[in-house]
Amino acid sequence: MKLITRNTDYAVRALCYIAKQKKGSVSAAEMVADLKIPRSFLRKILQVLSSEGLLNSQRGQGGGFSLIERPENIRLTELIRIFQGGIQLNECIFKKKVCPNQRICPLKTEIDQIEQDAMKRLQKITLARLLKKGKSHDPRRNPV
Repeated sequence: MKLITRNTDYAVRALCYIAKQKKGSVSAAEMVADLKIPRSFLRKILQVLSSEGLLNSQRGQGGGFSLIERPENIRLTELIRIFQGGIQLNECIFKKKVCPNQRICPLKTEIDQIEQDAMKRLQKITLARLLKKGKSHDPRRNPV
């Protein structure tokens, strides 16, 4: 069980990096070099973020990626939805089959509540909030 997957983490790091840049757009090569994210992973993540309407992509010399949305409008929960589908702490699997007690299980009820509480807290986290907190941190050394 991971609360945040590698792809979501890389997406957050890339978006924070792009948002911090003063120039118009940032190349994938620059992000690979500075963030130390493998090129193949970063390319896929940037493509998904572009197709989801969070990034503008320009090809050619001088091209790159820029934010479409303002950092205060990009929520961590949106990135979790895009790259993970949501948070699920327990799959209720018993010997590779769905547990037959899922509807009446008191533990599942508790875990479902924890998932809802986690999503409420994560909903409050925006890219702007992460940028504000991370001003003293170097994204190349400290993943978000």
